Amino acid sequence: MTKKKVQKTDLHILHKRISGHLSKELRKKYKKRALPIRKGDTVMILVGKFRKKAGKVTSVNTKLGSINVESIQITKKDGKTAPINIEPSNVIITELYVDDERRYKHIKVENKGEKNGK
Repeated sequence: MTKKKVQKTDLHILHKRISGHLSKELRKKYKKRALPIRKGDTVMILVGKFRKKAGKVTSVNTKLGSINVESIQITKKDGKTAPINIEPSNVIITELYVDDERRYKHIKVENKGEKNGK
């Protein structure tokens, strides 16, 4: 998407752009490759200075298309810490936040064999 399209697009459509790949265990469990990242998910960073560090997602910014992870911060000159924006494509989801009933309803796997009476 171009910058202009991103600026004019609705947030519920931009939310799909903030998706991350699932770990191998979650991929087998939910039969999906990727899901939108949500506050509360546990992710591991795959690229950059903070590679192989894991933490919970503290915020998701749909306008910028970035996420913040609790353990990934920098220290500024005045001693304060600031979160670093991370591209969702550079992380892998290791644990899902499933307390949200609405989200869990969409990601749970139905046993298709039982539906057909097999």
